Amino acid sequence: MAKIVGYIASSLDGFIATADENLDWLTNQPGLDLGEHDYHNFIGTIETVVMGRSTYDWVAKFPGDWEYAGKRVIVVTSRPIENPKGPLETRSDIDALITELRALDDGNVWMLGGGRLQMTFMEHGALDEIEVYVMSEIIGGGIPLFPPTGLRATPKLLSAKKLGPECARLHYSFT
Repeated sequence: MAKIVGYIASSLDGFIATADENLDWLTNQPGLDLGEHDYHNFIGTIETVVMGRSTYDWVAKFPGDWEYAGKRVIVVTSRPIENPKGPLETRSDIDALITELRALDDGNVWMLGGGRLQMTFMEHGALDEIEVYVMSEIIGGGIPLFPPTGLRATPKLLSAKKLGPECARLHYSFT
């Protein structure tokens, strides 16, 4: 059975991007070294990438190759995607998607992107773990790590680790 996981960065004040979807506060971190928790190590454990439509649209606007080549990519959307940037499938029924993902046995599933889809999976009891990389940046507003939905949960903190002076990794389990 596939494990459904999150891997996301947040500013210290709880935002994943500025209001205009800018990530310069994250990408301009000099000397950031995540060591064994580096993105390239993480993505090597992933066979399926699931993202919402807003995340897909954000990823697709950047030039260059499709970053998720060789991975199964599912975009949760009710609208067709004209001329997709790379090979992908679409789904609109969250419950059916969760059932489909749980039946996979070829590797982990990454809930990529913003907190809305991750929150939906949490509300359905379908997010197993999440790694949150809290950066030593206060950006003053923007897109929240998790949108307020009324969900109350008590995930188990598996580990907390300082990764240099600019980052802390928090690893939680929801199971």
